[in-house]
Amino acid sequence: ISFVGASVIWKLVYDTRPEGQDQIGVLNAVWVWFGGEPQTWLTVIPWNNFLLMIVLVWIQTGFAMVILSAALRGIPEETIEAAVIDGANPFQIFFKVKVPQIMGTIVVVWTTITIVVLKVFDIVLAMTNGQWETQVLANYMYDKFFRAFDWGVGS
Repeated sequence: ISFVGASVIWKLVYDTRPEGQDQIGVLNAVWVWFGGEPQTWLTVIPWNNFLLMIVLVWIQTGFAMVILSAALRGIPEETIEAAVIDGANPFQIFFKVKVPQIMGTIVVVWTTITIVVLKVFDIVLAMTNGQWETQVLANYMYDKFFRAFDWGVGS
């Protein structure tokens, strides 16, 4: 799913209606059900930044799980059996046998997600347009280049 598509979905989750109306946003529906007043979540600092992070985590979780589960399945059974014979408990088997064998995959997933985090422009633009202290570097560059016509700073 694209970042903009996910942003539209999550913007509906965070949607707010005036007090007294049915809340169609899931977060506000739960909040009102517990007795709170409807909140415009994407304008509440610092919660808005965490709510935007949830969108990115939601998008990237599937990718990371598929790659890491494939790496875990690729571990030879012999090494795990040898660790069990040597008396290792499940915690030790995971952290001292499995993790070192998939460290290359962990580094690749970590690097890929780090690059994605640096390109988070779409989510911020679609959900808050960089308002309410949610601006990231890419949004700042976009504003300077296309809105302020300050091409030097925008570059």
